[in-house]
Amino acid sequence: MKIQKAKRHQVKLRIGLSGASGFGKSYSSLLLAFGITNDWSKIAIIDTENNSASLYSHLGDYNVLSLVEPYNPERYIQAIETCESAGMEVLIIDSISHEWNGKGGCLEIHEQLGGRFQDWAKVSPRHQSFIDKILQSKCHVITSVRRKTDYSMDSDMSGKTKVIKHGTKEETRTGFEYELTVNFELVNDNHLAKASKDRTGLFMNKPEFVINAATGKKLMHWCNEGISINDARAEINACSSIERLKEIYEKYDSLKAETHPLIVKRKEELDLVKSQIIEEKEIVNQKSINNYDGTN
Repeated sequence: MKIQKAKRHQVKLRIGLSGASGFGKSYSSLLLAFGITNDWSKIAIIDTENNSASLYSHLGDYNVLSLVEPYNPERYIQAIETCESAGMEVLIIDSISHEWNGKGGCLEIHEQLGGRFQDWAKVSPRHQSFIDKILQSKCHVITSVRRKTDYSMDSDMSGKTKVIKHGTKEETRTGFEYELTVNFELVNDNHLAKASKDRTGLFMNKPEFVINAATGKKLMHWCNEGISINDARAEINACSSIERLKEIYEKYDSLKAETHPLIVKRKEELDLVKSQIIEEKEIVNQKSINNYDGTN
């Protein structure tokens, strides 16, 4: 155990968007993603919504991975790993609702096992593996979640009564939003959003607004505050001892996934230098011995 001074290191964003059908989850996710990376080619969207992601291809040359049933957790995990291997910087999962209540999703798996309470012992670990994959991904991740639709009779500013569509409960396992950096709820078909969870403090208790690329840029600016991987890389490259490498590894605790390969590479370089020094010393010593013996 070790106590350290509190510092906010660079983090990968975990953003949620939820709303009823037609509220603009896919479009808003793409604008957010572009604001984060400013490069359409580094954005991938895992599309479970019948190829709806391609409807916005006019925005830019982003990448699409179409995911069809069965929507079990393992197939989602495989899709995420495929996007990571392709070098994507921002990953959109549109949507995660199918993993929970879609064809082949967790609710159906539970039902096929018998639908008993004890059957969740087999389903919950599979679902948690999917959640962990999102949280541990080396990409920034944006997830969209469907909300069940409800309707009400409301009056507009002119006093006319009309039917308004609302989103109610999220269609995924309860508690997912608590894992996120920010969770945006799209509240109506005018694409207005509000934050229902916000670790950044940028959006909570603020007026409703329309998500755009500037929202992503604001989040990225927040994300980049504090100590970055570039700071860690510079210290590692300048390091001249194994002991110091260990200290750097512990110092950047939240960046261990990124610093580990850099640490290993630098250790190999230092070991090589050390072996070369030892070899040179042995050569010098041997020459000294030979000169002393008069054999050279």
